[in-house]
Amino acid sequence: MKPIILCFAVLSSSMHFLTAQNNHSITVEFSNLKQHSGNLFIGLYDSETNFLKHRFRETAIAVHKDIERVTFKNIPDGTYAISSYHDVNDNGKMDTRFSFIPKEPVGTSNNAKGKFGPPKFADAKFMVNKDLKLKITMRKP
Repeated sequence: MKPIILCFAVLSSSMHFLTAQNNHSITVEFSNLKQHSGNLFIGLYDSETNFLKHRFRETAIAVHKDIERVTFKNIPDGTYAISSYHDVNDNGKMDTRFSFIPKEPVGTSNNAKGKFGPPKFADAKFMVNKDLKLKITMRKP
C-alpha cells in the first residue's frame, strides 16, 4: 500500500511541477499616459480569431502617472496579443468618431498600428514560453 501512495505522491508533485513550468507572467509597461485620469482597459487575446472580439484575459487599472504597469499571471505557453485603450473621461467605453475611429489613446503589443482600421493580430502577436516584460506606448489615433 505504501509504494502506491508514494508513487501517487511523486506523480502528483511531478504533474504540478510540469504544469507550473508552463504558466508564465506577462508584465506590461504602458507609457505616454499624458492624462492622469480615468482607467486603462487591457485585453489579452489568445488567437487571431478572437483578436479584438473575445478576450482571453482582461483587466483595468486607474491611471495616476505617465507610466503604469499591469501583470497577467498564470499564462500558458502560446501566441498572444494585447490591445488597450485609455478611457480618459471615465465613461466606461472607448469613445469613437464615425463609430470606429478611437478618440482616446490606444496601444497594442509590438506597438502595432493599423492601416485604415485596427492593427492586425499578425502585427501584434508575441510568443509566451517564459516570463515576459513588454512595453506599449499609448498613442492618440
